[in-house]
Amino acid sequence: MVKLNRIYTRTGDDGTTGLVDGSRCPKHAARIHAVGLVDEANSAIGLAICALDDAGHRALLTRVQNDLFDLGADLATPGDDFAPSEMVLRIVPAQPAWIEAQIDALNERLEPLTSFVLPGGSEGAARVHVARAATRAAERAMVALAAEEAVNPAALAYINRLSDLLFVLARVVNEDGARDVKWVPGANR
Repeated sequence: MVKLNRIYTRTGDDGTTGLVDGSRCPKHAARIHAVGLVDEANSAIGLAICALDDAGHRALLTRVQNDLFDLGADLATPGDDFAPSEMVLRIVPAQPAWIEAQIDALNERLEPLTSFVLPGGSEGAARVHVARAATRAAERAMVALAAEEAVNPAALAYINRLSDLLFVLARVVNEDGARDVKWVPGANR
């Protein structure tokens, strides 16, 4: 259980931040950049939730938000031992597998795509697309971090699947694709 009595600690005034293992690293480090972009994606998902009428869609995204906090904790835990424990929170393979199951269930409702889809159609779908784009940015930061330091493979799988889930959900929110805005290549030449 987390208990925060004070929000400010002043420990980051020197440009560093604390990691789960007690070490400190610069706030501009690739690890912190990745954690920050996961937080941005989570915030974008929160904004999307506010625009969704369907309780099931809101519940799905609220579960994702919780998983993204797990992901942030995973990224804030340096090292190459990705086994979770009571004291170490790690994304586990069941989490990206759950995302895949959600994608499959939602995708059954949709006709196959015949064109790329522009972000829009309805406010809810547009907000889900913004969350998808933020998730892709988080994924790029995580992949960049993985080029320098060990990153949990299940965490990488989770963030990759999440953007796919958000894309499919945006189409579902757009009346099962009926309100999708299709890309017309070269339409304005």
